[in-house]
Amino acid sequence: MDQICRIDEIEEGQSKGLDWGEHKLIAVKHQGQLYLYLNRCPHRGIPLEWQPDQFLDLERQFIQCSTHGALFRIETGDCIQGPCQGQALQPIEYSLRDGTVWVEPIATEPS
Repeated sequence: MDQICRIDEIEEGQSKGLDWGEHKLIAVKHQGQLYLYLNRCPHRGIPLEWQPDQFLDLERQFIQCSTHGALFRIETGDCIQGPCQGQALQPIEYSLRDGTVWVEPIATEPS
């Protein structure tokens, strides 16, 4: 397992970009829960943020792709609006130990 960050590095209602080896991740803390996804839009395979750590829409209700405005549910990664509607962000499973977020290596290259 790889240590990614400390849970307290991500404030409630905020997002953060994280490096994980060759992969880039999105971390969002929403309603007390942490959500992790690969930072890759399913439409174009490009990073989502418009500025460092800026992944959320103005109301902080959805993850938003800066390139074409697609909106993704924070809780599921499902695209609900935009050219990739019906697709989803790739979730990253994690475990939390003593305030530290740990992830398992990805076995295969994500799609």
